[in-house]
Order: sequence, then structure tokens, then C-alpha cells
Amino acid sequence: MIIYYNYISELILEGLPIHSCYNKAGNEVKPLLSLLFLRQKKQTLEETALSIQAGDVKLLNSTIHKYKPFVKKTVSSVCKRYIDDSDDEFSIGLIAFNDALYKYEKSKGASVLAFAEVMIRRRVIDYIRQQAKHQNISMEKGMLEDGEENAQLTIEHTLSFEEYEREQTAEARREEIMYYSLALAEYGLQFEDLADQAPKHEDARVNAMKVAKVVAENKEMLQYLQEKKRLPMKQLQQKVEVSRKTIERNRKYIIAIVIIMIGDYIFLKDYIKGRLNG
Repeated sequence: MIIYYNYISELILEGLPIHSCYNKAGNEVKPLLSLLFLRQKKQTLEETALSIQAGDVKLLNSTIHKYKPFVKKTVSSVCKRYIDDSDDEFSIGLIAFNDALYKYEKSKGASVLAFAEVMIRRRVIDYIRQQAKHQNISMEKGMLEDGEENAQLTIEHTLSFEEYEREQTAEARREEIMYYSLALAEYGLQFEDLADQAPKHEDARVNAMKVAKVVAENKEMLQYLQEKKRLPMKQLQQKVEVSRKTIERNRKYIIAIVIIMIGDYIFLKDYIKGRLNG
């Protein structure tokens, strides 16, 4: 086999096309070439995360190193400036990415990168808020000591940060809607259609949310929904006091609410909690 390998290598180095090497070497070396050019199936990041969760520390380190550019880009989009390896925000981003790999759950529907991006953005925004509060305290102290000029600086700084915070919140909402839309698409649903699919009366919407909650909290029913992309009607009828006709009429809305309940959607979950607790 080594002789055949050397022979094929020499033919290739001579600049001969691969098919010429086949003809010169003979049919018996074809299996060898198949092994030579066989490529191992690339592991997805989702599979990588599961391996890391199983205890593969070496894979964790290599994955973090590989995705440093992704982390840096995400942090930079939050800070609105270039991020260097020495920046505190970059370190926070790496820690968040590390945590995302360990906390990722395939059943939630989102990809690892989508989940990691949300975590990184939150951690960095929290850090910026903490820093801003600390600076405000320092500046307020200076205002008392130095008078009117510092008072104006403090007001400007506070207003600037509040505007920044509003922008970041709006951006986070837009991203959440984007990721939610992708999750809906897996079930043949569109975010734009939910307004038409939602029950018209508030009490009917709340009842639909309660049905969704039953599905989200039941392992078997949730698994059925995720695999079949439809509601487990027989099981549901045994668990809720809602007619089959009503469930079927609101099935798209119920599925959409289940996706929110099992996903990492902060703003959308607040909407649901407000209705269920109201």
C-alpha cells in the first residue's frame, strides 16, 4: 500500500491530472485514493456544545479560540467602537460565550450562535450600565465639590447614557423579533401573521396562553410538538378544559406562545407574564 501511495504521490507531483493518475496506477489503487481524499464530516457548533457539556475541555478551549472574531464583532456592535483583546468588554464577551456553550439547550430551538449573541449582548450592556452608574456617583460627588460646571457635565452624561440605553433596548427588541421569526418559520408560521391568528378577545387570548403553558411544561407534549410541528390534540384535551374546536381554531397562536415560553425571549416573555398574572 505504501508503494501505491508513493507512486500516486509522484504522479500528482509531476503535474498529471487525477484521472491520468488513475489510469497509470490501475484500478487497484482506487480504494486507496478514496481513503486518501476522504473527508471527515464536520461537527456542527450545536454538536460541539453538547460535547463540551459532556466534559471535553480541550474542545472548549479550541472552540472559544476559533470564535473570538465572532465575540469581538458582537461586543463591538454593542459598544459602537473597535474592540481590542485587552478591553474589559471583550473579556466579558468571552465569558458569556463560554457560558452559552454550557447553557445551550437544543430543545429551545435557537442555534448556539444566536443564543450566544444574546448572552454576550446582555452581559456587555449590564457591564456598561454598572460602569455608568459608578461614573454618575463619582461625577455627582464632583458636582457638589466644584459647582455648576460639573453639574452641567453630569446632566449631559446622564442624558447621553439614557439615550444610549434606549437605543440598545430597541436594538435588542429588534434582534429578539428576528430570532423569534426564525423559530416560527420552523413551524410554518410568520410573525406578521400572528396579529390575524390571535384571538380577538382578551380572555380568549389568556385562555390560549394557559393552553400553551400546559404544552410547554409537559415534556411529552412538548417533544411531540417539536417533532411533529403540530399540537398533541388528544393529550391536550385530557389536560385542559377547552374544546377541541377552540384549540384547533387558535392552534397557530398557541404554538407561537409555546415557542416564546421555551425560548430565550426576554421582552416577549414579559408580555405573556403580564397577561397571565393580570
